[in-house]
Formats: sequence, C-alpha cells, structure tokens
Amino acid sequence: MSTTVIVVIDGFGVGAMPDAGVLRPGDLTADTCGHVLDHCRASLGRPLRLPALGALGLGLVHPHPDLARRTSRPAAVGRAALGYPGADTFAGHQTMMGADFSRVTVAPLGGHLDEVSGALKSAGHLVEPLPGQPLLLVDGAVLVHDNLEADPGINWNASARLDDMSFDRIVSIARTVRAVAPVARVIAVGGRADGALATYVRDGDGGTVGLDTPATGFYRNGGLQVRHLGVDLDHTGQLPDIAARAGLPVTLVGKAADILACEAAVRRPAVATAEVLEHTLAAVRGGRGERGGLVVANVQESDLAGHQQDTGRYGSVLEQVDVGLTELMGLLTAPGDRLVVTADHGNDPTIGHAYHTREYVPVLIHRPEAAGIELLPDAATLADVGATAAAALGLDVAALTTGATLLGRGRGAP
Repeated sequence: MSTTVIVVIDGFGVGAMPDAGVLRPGDLTADTCGHVLDHCRASLGRPLRLPALGALGLGLVHPHPDLARRTSRPAAVGRAALGYPGADTFAGHQTMMGADFSRVTVAPLGGHLDEVSGALKSAGHLVEPLPGQPLLLVDGAVLVHDNLEADPGINWNASARLDDMSFDRIVSIARTVRAVAPVARVIAVGGRADGALATYVRDGDGGTVGLDTPATGFYRNGGLQVRHLGVDLDHTGQLPDIAARAGLPVTLVGKAADILACEAAVRRPAVATAEVLEHTLAAVRGGRGERGGLVVANVQESDLAGHQQDTGRYGSVLEQVDVGLTELMGLLTAPGDRLVVTADHGNDPTIGHAYHTREYVPVLIHRPEAAGIELLPDAATLADVGATAAAALGLDVAALTTGATLLGRGRGAP
C-alpha cells in the first residue's frame, strides 16, 4: 500500500483571491509567498534557500525571481481557492479533509452575550461583563472574546493565563461556550502573558472586540496550550475517518492533531517546526514496508510569524520546512506514494495587520512514478486536495462529503 503525506504550511498563501478585499480593501494586495521572498532577499542579502519547494514546482504556481521556473521532478502543480468563507485554520482543514464548510455562521460575540452568560452561570461559573466591553470574564480569570486573528465573527476564544487557571479548567469553560456558540470554532487558549489580559483587549474589525493574543506574549513565552472545539460535523465523510475505516494507519501531526477528528488516528501535537517535521518523518519511516497510510501534518509557526508580522521569522520557518520536505521526498519513492504540500489560507506578514489573508494556496504534489509535470487547473475548493489524497490511497472519493480529485484534470508543462 502507498503512503500519502499532506503537509499544510499554515498561512502560506500565493496571492489574493478576487474577493479578498471585501472586508479589508488592502488585502487585495496580499501575497504571502512573494512578499516573504522579497523581504528576506532584502534583509538577508540572498534569496531564501527553498530547493525542495522549487523542485515541487512552487515557481510554476507563483513565478518569482527567487524560485525555480522549471523542475525535473514528476510533480503535479496548481493552486486552490479556499472553498469556505473568510480565512480560517479550522475551516480550512475541515474543508481540506472533505467537509462542506461553505456555510460557516459569522457571529460576533457581542450579539450573543446573554445566552453565553446564561450557559456559563447555569454551569456554576461566576460571570462578569468586562466594563464597557462586549466580553465576559469567567471565574475572575478566563476572558471569553472574539478571536481577532481570523475574519470577524468566525471564531470565539476562551483565554487565560496558566498562572491563574489550569488548562483543563479553561477547556471546560470553552466547552460550555461551545454548546451555545453558533460560530465555526471556540478555541481554549492558555499561556504565559506579560501582564494582565485585560490590558491587551482591543477593537477588531467588523465590530469585534477581543484579546490581542500575539501582544500578550503567549506565542513567545513558552508553555502555550490550545484546544480547538469545532462545530458538529459528519466526520465519517472526511478523509482521516475514511482511511481509518479502510484499515489504513492515520497519523495527525501538529495542529492537525488538535483540530481533525478521527478516533483511530495516532496524534502527535506539536508547535515547534522541528518537532512537527520529526513526527512526520517518523510516521513515514514507521510505515515503510507495512500498510502505508495517511499522514496529515500542520506547520504552525509560519502562521504565528504572520500574526506577529515577523517576515524574517516566516522566511526562517520556510527554510526549515524545505529541509524536511527534501527528507520526505527521499522516503516517498514507491509508486503511488504522494507528498502533497499546501496551505489553509494566507497570512501575509507585510500587509499591515495581524489577521489571516484570503489567498489562493499552492497545491504541490510529488508523484515518484509519474512521467513528467502536470499543470493543474485552479481548484475551486480545498476539498479537492483531500479528494486527490483519497484517490492516491485507493479510497472511494465519493465517500467524502465533498471534493473531486485533481490529478488527470491538468496538462503537461510546455
């Protein structure tokens, strides 16, 4: 049996989608890939070292002086529209795995304070409104607020300092909020902050108000813990569950371990890129000569660099990922093996704000047995990435809730 590895470089967009400026007109200039390449060449005095991404055909999807315009690898190369509203990691991954996420409910917390407060009080919690702000302070420690790192109204957070409350208690409060929340995701967040969380509250777009999580120090102080609580979905129609029911081993790495559902999966949560790559390589090595299987890995530090508007860090993460991709291609050499490199949205660190950007994402597919390059048409949805992986594994693509395979729909390189 073959092995298929999907590596999601979180927030790695390749140019704005036509509707990217609906919420923020300036986002029509978003180009995470191009702007990171430009900035790093200027700051480092050299281009980023991305030989693996070049060999996989990134320069064919996103022409740039610092990317190879040709490749001898038998890759299939294209890009995908997101297939869901906004630009969100949870919705992106669920869509990629085959869920129909085209009707995400958008709801700022301020319009639902009464029902959220009532649910929390019924569960025995002390609930206080933050003075003058549409947020809730729970048990004196947890802020329930709009998520300011995704488009307005898609996600809510329950955030607290781990010095004040255990992560298990934060998750418990988030679950109570999840039970009445109409939004795609409620995220429990615990970390080490530089000060009181209330001092980092700010206005977001679209009437939202929330915690400026990057400013708190959560992402740089160590000890960050996150749990993503999503809307109810039929996970039996998603790729990991379908693969597991077919008897294939499934491994979920990094943030994918937190946000994708599959009871049979081996989970390897991690944030550090080195650890994500280590777990991914170990899963592939462990499957050689056995039953093959599916590995889905999320590289989160690229997204964190985008939120922090740290273009240099973003470039460093890309170089680190590229080394891992080279190792993966060296392992995935059997006919039918696949390495799929893609993303879930954009996060342009030069755009002037800390939100995700609504961009096309690359779809770069390593196919060791193929005769040459296949240039794929634009996919209308990330679900086509999951469907392509399902086909490579010999699974029934029709079992997915949505999505169609991309391979065989393209043309050869000129």
